[in-house]
Amino acid sequence: MGSETLLKAMTARNSFTRTDETDDQLFYQSPRLVQHIDDGFIQKLQQLFQEVLPPKATILDLMSSWVSHLPADLPVNRVVGLGMNEVELAANPQLQAYTVQNLNQNPVLPYPDQTFDAVLNTVSIQYVTRPLELMREVHRVLKPGGVTVVSFSNRMFPTKAVEAWRDSSDEDHVQLVTAYFTKAGGFTQIRAVRQVAPRTGNFMDWFTQPQDPFYAVVAEREAQ
Repeated sequence: MGSETLLKAMTARNSFTRTDETDDQLFYQSPRLVQHIDDGFIQKLQQLFQEVLPPKATILDLMSSWVSHLPADLPVNRVVGLGMNEVELAANPQLQAYTVQNLNQNPVLPYPDQTFDAVLNTVSIQYVTRPLELMREVHRVLKPGGVTVVSFSNRMFPTKAVEAWRDSSDEDHVQLVTAYFTKAGGFTQIRAVRQVAPRTGNFMDWFTQPQDPFYAVVAEREAQ
């Protein structure tokens, strides 16, 4: 199934609801100062950042937390975070500023047009209930030619993930995020990155080797 066909089918089923529709602020009010992905995923993500992020970039880390996973040797101008938990955001040493905002209640980003060279969303896209509105906002705040990276694995809080994500495969997730960019409009050079390490036949390796599959969709705002 193509990306836009998949998105159309999901939208027709009203698949952007969650099992738990209580206030997200209640769910995220307790800080979670833990990693939600393994070291192998983080290494692949940092390598991708090295490849696609421009030097001395002004970066927006959407749905941010206590860590942004930017490589320590990546030269940046400024990193701004937007997330749900102030304690987590305040603990993030890579942020120079942050905003607490629930994007499911209000997807309008509190930044001027064409502010950022890059916008990141790391392992959180599965919780977005208004993805097209958010992607149009990402387009608005990106500078022409700016890049956005949406990365994800197969982990989630299942009660807060939207139905379209929870009930579909990893490859469907790639197609769905691709469709978000395509349908939102104004993005080009949309490409998917897949790095899934095969499991070995050794039973113990299933527990000792990094196993989180790595997926990302990278896109650029069309140059004017």
